[in-house]
Amino acid sequence: MAKISFVLPKGHLFDGAIKLLEQAGYAISDAEKSYRPMINDPRIELKILRPQEIPMFVADGLHDIGITGLDWIRETRADVEVLLNLEYGAVKLVLAIPKSWTGVNDLSSLLEKFHQENRVLRISTEYLNISAECIMSNPVYRELYGSKEPLIVTPWWRKGENSRVVLYLSFGATEAKPPKEADAIIDVMQTGETLERNNLKPIEVLMESSAILIANRSSLKDPEKREKIYDILMLLKGVIDGRRKLHIFVNVHKDNLPALLENLPALKRPTISPLADENWYSVNTVIDRDQFLEILPVLRKLTQGLVIYEPRQVLLIEEMMGNRMSRRDEDCRRQ
Repeated sequence: MAKISFVLPKGHLFDGAIKLLEQAGYAISDAEKSYRPMINDPRIELKILRPQEIPMFVADGLHDIGITGLDWIRETRADVEVLLNLEYGAVKLVLAIPKSWTGVNDLSSLLEKFHQENRVLRISTEYLNISAECIMSNPVYRELYGSKEPLIVTPWWRKGENSRVVLYLSFGATEAKPPKEADAIIDVMQTGETLERNNLKPIEVLMESSAILIANRSSLKDPEKREKIYDILMLLKGVIDGRRKLHIFVNVHKDNLPALLENLPALKRPTISPLADENWYSVNTVIDRDQFLEILPVLRKLTQGLVIYEPRQVLLIEEMMGNRMSRRDEDCRRQ
């Protein structure tokens, strides 16, 4: 049986990845001590790498699946299959400047300020491609500089025609660069505390990102690997879906049962079981978490013995099987 190489992200996305896998039923050991932790599935091999590298390595087939940030998929322009938004590690990629610049409130006004003062705008970032794309799409930039690409500077090469706006590759601690090494930064922000401590303020959001499960396209065409990848996908999706659901149990008198069923949403259909007293039934169903407060008055009036569980997983097997078939059909059309 073919093994699946599954790469996990080092850094701020790591703890969320481990927690998600453990909630899905996997047991992982040596995760804090080794770049090759063990997992209780002999068909999965784990590896830990930086999230910046994961899209490229998965795209090139060195790994079958991986968890990385949506920002790094866009930055690396990696040709991967996005399987699932894992809904953790949410950050915003922002343009930030010194707080003392009270007259600058967005990228447009920043560009105008430096152009009017005949100064070179220096921006430090790890996201060279995203930054260049966003800057070049700005209407003020197009008016001032046309289609010229900002000058991009790394220790190994320089490219771009517009030396009036310069992007410098940052190797971390980007927020510490202004004001000496840079005028502004483009970096990820979670709470804003790091920017605040460095006397910076965000003035524009370039994109929002979170943890994403990705796969190598060729691995999805391999029958054995595809089935295993979809098993992993189903378990992880089950955890995410479970966070949005509540499993409720109630007892209801037969006279109130029709009214309850009319008002009770369900994942599919409620399960109805007769109780020892022939006048009473037990009803259990899975509902969206945000529906609970809406239907609580109905439950309070019509039922007794309300019990609520938070499911660890909700596995929508029919939905997953439908996705498998549609992807197979798409693969056949490509071939």
